[in-house]
Amino acid sequence: MNSRLKIDACTVTEGSGNVFKDLGLPNPEELQAKADLLHLISSTIKKRRLSQNQVAEVLSVSPKTVSTLLNCRLKEFSRRRLARFLKKLNPDVEVAPQLGRSAARGRLVTG
Repeated sequence: MNSRLKIDACTVTEGSGNVFKDLGLPNPEELQAKADLLHLISSTIKKRRLSQNQVAEVLSVSPKTVSTLLNCRLKEFSRRRLARFLKKLNPDVEVAPQLGRSAARGRLVTG
């Protein structure tokens, strides 16, 4: 449930925790899962200080694909592919789908 707070002629609405849902986009859980994976991928690349060419080599993709990935073009990648990328960049990460109500939800375990 959203709560509203009025502050000096400015209305603030508390979000649901999923910006894609708040924006009314279709499949918000899927988009959030992809965004979470992409965030971990990006963080891993920065932490390891990899160039786009090095990332392309690790992921066995073209530098153009890496550019598309790092420009957050979520619709270009499936969740499964993003999970494979993350696993290649950081083998210590476990990506486990959650069975049940929503196939788009899951958990990420970093070690």
